[in-house]
Formats: sequence, C-alpha cells, structure tokens
Amino acid sequence: MVIPFELIDQWQQVLKYGNRQFFKKKSVIYRQGAAGDGFYFLHSGIVKIVASTSTGKERMLNIVVPGQLVGVHTIDRQTHFTTAITAKDSVLYHFSSERFKDLMTEQPELVHLVAQTIIQKMRVLLFAINMKTLSTEGQIALILLNLFDDFKNYEIPLSQQELANCTGLTRITVYKILRQWKEAGIIEMKERAFMIKRPDLLKGIVED
Repeated sequence: MVIPFELIDQWQQVLKYGNRQFFKKKSVIYRQGAAGDGFYFLHSGIVKIVASTSTGKERMLNIVVPGQLVGVHTIDRQTHFTTAITAKDSVLYHFSSERFKDLMTEQPELVHLVAQTIIQKMRVLLFAINMKTLSTEGQIALILLNLFDDFKNYEIPLSQQELANCTGLTRITVYKILRQWKEAGIIEMKERAFMIKRPDLLKGIVED
C-alpha cells in the first residue's frame, strides 16, 4: 500500500500524535482473525503482510516499506484478514481508531490520505488476482517489478522461499527461473535478497 510521496510530509507532521512502538525482527504486529483498532505508520524497517489459507499454508501478499501504512483496513475496528510480521527491526506509530477520528476533525486533509491508501490497497488485491493469469515466469517478474517500484535500486529483502510462497510456486521452480535471470544479467541474487538490474527485461517477460 503505497502512500503518494507528496503526502508523506503530512504524516511526518502528525506522528507526534501516534503511539511510537519498536518491534524486533520477526515480531508479529497483529494476527489474522484478531480484532483491530486503528492502523500503523511504518517509520523505519520492513514489514511483511501474509495470510493463512484454508489448508493452513501461509502466503505473503505484500511488503511494506517506510512511509507506508499497515493495517489501514481496521480503522473502523474490523477484524484483521492478514498478519503483519517485521522482516527487520522496525519502528511504527500506532493510531487508534478514536485518535484518528479526532485527527481527521483537526486536520481534514488527512481524509484524502486515507482515501488514497484504500485505493492502493484495492490495486494490490487486483494485482494478486491478475497475477494468476500469467505464465510462471510472468508471475515472478510481476512481483519483482511491483517491489521495484518501492525499492528502486535497493536490495529487495526477499528470500527464494518467500518469493515461492508469494506466487504459490515451488521453491525449485523459483530457483531455476531466478538462476536463468541471474545468468542473463537481469537480477543479482544474495542469500535473502535480490537486486533488479534490468527492469525493462522483466517488463518484457510480463508483457509476453
């Protein structure tokens, strides 16, 4: 859920109204099925959003980077339909439903910020649906391109197993494709991270 960059400064101005919380790596911020109360603003670190399927398997849906919101769907105290887990030590600011209600009265321009975030959330859901219409290579390429929009030239902190979980493919299938792309100079691979060197070639794979 990407917050438009021109709105990030507005969040910096209201963080003092939130409850600052520190989470160590691999900490659960909230769990799927638990009652929610407000949302979080990720100030530093990385958060993975995952969901459990009916068979009990865990699938990663999104990666949240600094400047984005976490759990915005529980502004009205709805139940969490995903689980949020920190991938690195992280600092988040929690805004309870009641506190944000007051802030919207004091700073009505924040209503626009929330609306933009909800629109982006719908885009992420559509992305997950449309991905299944692509080839195996296209599914992996689309996920990496989506993350590239957030990380640009930085490393994407995603392991091969996590990428497999995100696509629903086997780890062996993902490994073979990534190895081919590495040999072609499209990506660089580390133990638990990727760097995209040729996003244009990945885009071509998706379009084909």
